[in-house]
Amino acid sequence: MEGPLTGGPETGSRLRGSRCAGCAVAAYPAQQACPRCGGPAEPVLLSATGALWTWTAQRYPPKSPPYVPPAAGFAPFTVGYVELPEGVRVLAALDIRPEDAEIGMPVTITAGDGVPRATGAAV
Repeated sequence: MEGPLTGGPETGSRLRGSRCAGCAVAAYPAQQACPRCGGPAEPVLLSATGALWTWTAQRYPPKSPPYVPPAAGFAPFTVGYVELPEGVRVLAALDIRPEDAEIGMPVTITAGDGVPRATGAAV
């Protein structure tokens, strides 16, 4: 099923963005107008691989309330920006341990629950 941020099952949950018909700037999520020149933008499927542009580890739970910790307790996680070949940087939850994350490392990015997810890509 095709969603507003992703393509259908045949695309492997690739992210759906847009590209300006005039100046070729890409954006994510998809937009009707170019963020640079305001011209019309066309929907495009973005690359499934990119490079980890930057990242951080969230090692402490958010304040409660409003955060409700899961029954198993809080587990640290990593988030970062993935730079795609189209020039778009996408915020993603990283399925990469903090000790394994390196700026510039190749990653594969897919649609996830709420936010895209990135994993280390095979080199």
